[in-house]
Amino acid sequence: MLRWLLLSAAFICLICPNKAALERYEPNWASLDERPLPSWYDEAKIGIFIHWGVYSVPSFGSEWFWEDWLNLRYPNYLSFMKNNYKPSFAYQEFAHEFTAELFNATKWALLFRDSGAKYVVLTSKHHDGYTLWPSTSSFSWNSMDVGPKRDIIRELSTAIRKESSLKFGLYYSLFEWFNRLYINDKLHLFLQQNYVERKMRPEQMELINEYLPEILWSDGDWEAPAKYWKAEEFIAWLYNDSPVRDTIVTNDRWGFGTACHHGDFYNCQDRYNPGILQPHKWENAFTLDKSSWGQRFDVELNDFMTSEELIGEVVKTVSCNGNALINVGPTKYGTILPIFEERLRDMGKWLSVNGEAIYGSKPWIYQNDSVTPNVWYTQKLDPTNSSAIIYAIVLEYPYDTNEIDLYPIGNLSKDTKSNVILFGYEDEITTDVSVADMSVSLVGMESAQLDWSLNGNRLHIVLPPKNHIDKNGLKYAWTFKITKKVFK
Repeated sequence: MLRWLLLSAAFICLICPNKAALERYEPNWASLDERPLPSWYDEAKIGIFIHWGVYSVPSFGSEWFWEDWLNLRYPNYLSFMKNNYKPSFAYQEFAHEFTAELFNATKWALLFRDSGAKYVVLTSKHHDGYTLWPSTSSFSWNSMDVGPKRDIIRELSTAIRKESSLKFGLYYSLFEWFNRLYINDKLHLFLQQNYVERKMRPEQMELINEYLPEILWSDGDWEAPAKYWKAEEFIAWLYNDSPVRDTIVTNDRWGFGTACHHGDFYNCQDRYNPGILQPHKWENAFTLDKSSWGQRFDVELNDFMTSEELIGEVVKTVSCNGNALINVGPTKYGTILPIFEERLRDMGKWLSVNGEAIYGSKPWIYQNDSVTPNVWYTQKLDPTNSSAIIYAIVLEYPYDTNEIDLYPIGNLSKDTKSNVILFGYEDEITTDVSVADMSVSLVGMESAQLDWSLNGNRLHIVLPPKNHIDKNGLKYAWTFKITKKVFK
């Protein structure tokens, strides 16, 4: 009898949905903002952003080429067109030259995997309205009808999922500069929603149902309120009933006034990096070409981020509770420039050694060292050996002395919970913490015995000889791992 009861109880537990599965979100921000962030996104830390489209053909200025040329009429754009194209040339004619004949989705997927990124976001449609899939709402202005004659999203999403464990996401611009439905809605002060109902919403639903993205990166929202875009209704569907409801994450660009206020993670603005701890998850979307998201040829070497700058930006972002979304702009042929590839591979090599300080980490109580410059901190707990791990990531090597002082670490000599633990782990630490047992190592050279000491409020470390560090391939940034027993 007892055995039957136990089996029955187990069966009931299996068929009963859990509380999270039963919860439904209402189409309003108060309810939507209550949704927990899917854990994969916070653990991932690093993504690749891809801006690719018709604007990759002129490869001049930026991905805003059409707007800057025809609407804003910037002199350098007018001169470029006058010198290179016939007077009657239309932007739509660029689409025939968007050939993508060298596009190899598998090659891209392997590069992104090797870069150390954990997710990819592709522009499905930018503000010019051209789509990288055969949109049923964008006749003759999509990658199947004109240009490559290929479903770019299908090819890349399939390759990403086959060749790696990266999550696949899609960027989608809400508005279109020259769409007549949108322009007419705008002329009616957004009191009608013909564009939303006949163009935008069908495409959003198509993208989610066809390609199952785990990120929907919204943009092009700033001219109209969220009510015009029917944002709350759509996000409620994403969270409640879409095929990706358990894993999808969205950003904060859903109508003017929503940035930095609503969304699973906040972008706030392009290249957003506040440099201080943010309580809500955020993302720093930035470009390897410092001035453009799309590929361009009017560029010089100093316009690109160096590998040191790239890794430094990642470290600073993660230390402050952010993710880094790193943009590359492929050519019209479907190739990624060697300089972009080099930067991504350098990051991948660095992460292959130092990734433990990045992936799955949490911000520490201190984000950076206010006395010794260019030192940033992250933290993890290791319950298997009752330890807290603090990572000190040094962005500038101390060439003059080969020694470094870490001042916040000196606070670990105080037996207080608040000085040991961090953001997100408060309930996992006992209040009576002894910090006598500490170890310090250089990540990538764990076998090297470091000479270190706690002197007052600073941890003093003598680094191994620089030639030994170089021989082990440690460069760009150097990570110290400080382990401290924190459980009774």
